[in-house]
Amino acid sequence: MNPNNLLAMAKQVIDIETQACLALSERIDEAFVNACELMLRCEGRVIVTGMGKSGHIGGKIAATLASTGTPAFFVHPGEASHGDLGMITRKDVVLALSNSGETAEVLAILPVIKRLGSPLIAMTGKPQSTLAQAADAHLNTSVAREACPLNLAPTASTTAALVMGDALAVALLDARAFQPEDFALSHPGGALGRRLLLRVRDVMHTGERIPKVQYNQTIKQTLITISSGGLGMAAVIDDDEKLLGLFTDGDLRRILDQTEFDLNLPIEKVMTRNPRTCSEDILAAEAMAIMERDKINGLLVLDDNRTVIGALNMHDLLRAGVA
Repeated sequence: MNPNNLLAMAKQVIDIETQACLALSERIDEAFVNACELMLRCEGRVIVTGMGKSGHIGGKIAATLASTGTPAFFVHPGEASHGDLGMITRKDVVLALSNSGETAEVLAILPVIKRLGSPLIAMTGKPQSTLAQAADAHLNTSVAREACPLNLAPTASTTAALVMGDALAVALLDARAFQPEDFALSHPGGALGRRLLLRVRDVMHTGERIPKVQYNQTIKQTLITISSGGLGMAAVIDDDEKLLGLFTDGDLRRILDQTEFDLNLPIEKVMTRNPRTCSEDILAAEAMAIMERDKINGLLVLDDNRTVIGALNMHDLLRAGVA
């Protein structure tokens, strides 16, 4: 094993596949537009199919389409001939992948696709192949050579197909004005979903868990409330539960520097007036952005009448996976 040979081969593979992808951009033409239009007009699903390595790429393309606003799923062409063709309807669009354009299992299901009248988009490396000629739109993913030194194993060709699939998905995403919130709906279990779907109301402390004190209570009483609340702060309210101010651990450290300090002073004398607050309807990610921008560790949540209805701190957001 020669380390220099390994490094040289790795760089050669990357160079070959990079060139294959760059060549694709020169072939983005009316055929690509036609393919996008067929998918945008589709009233059913985009059915992706392909055999072998093309099938693996097809599965990934189907998943990317589905998560970016274009309903899609993968059908194995071999299984399709034994019953799975029932998954395809007249309202669907078929996206078939085959580098040679002559894959027997894919060609075997062409008559049924044509009989149904489902639009066919082909992604091949051979524009004159049977599959390409039968398609309503053909996407040319041909490559000068495979990255395999034997020029046999599908490498550059599968990368080119994958990149073309991503180009389709992103172009359709843009055409549909797909928003981050739409993306999150199909990823509710991941970090992205938590960032884009979770709102302040879902993570804030409510009811008796909100550390609150009356404006005429003492600093000492306020410190007891802060300690029991565990949020490092206490809301200072008036007789109608309206917010007057906020007192935090940081405020305590600041007043300790004063020469005259009395734990029996009313909290309204030392509280922070007009503290940063938020609504329960904003995204939890927005609340975190406020805290990071203002360099604070907590927020009070108010309703339209400035009544304190919740409280949260940075730890609540981190536990919720919003970071």
